[in-house]
Amino acid sequence: MSFDSKTSNVRPLDRINLRLSAATFAAVDECRAARPGSVSRNTWIAEAIEEKLARDASAGAQAEGQRRNA
Repeated sequence: MSFDSKTSNVRPLDRINLRLSAATFAAVDECRAARPGSVSRNTWIAEAIEEKLARDASAGAQAEGQRRNA
């Protein structure tokens, strides 16, 4: 995996600006409201990113296994 110079200086916990459409904000807020308890947008988005990264890593590992077995 390669990183550009902008990401090489990321601290352990860092901030970014994220542009999302009004429709995306509404969908996030709808999902947050359906969830028990109270969760912030930031937490919900961070969890969604972690889930996506885990799925992609799993899919990559599965594809690698299929290439090895071919």
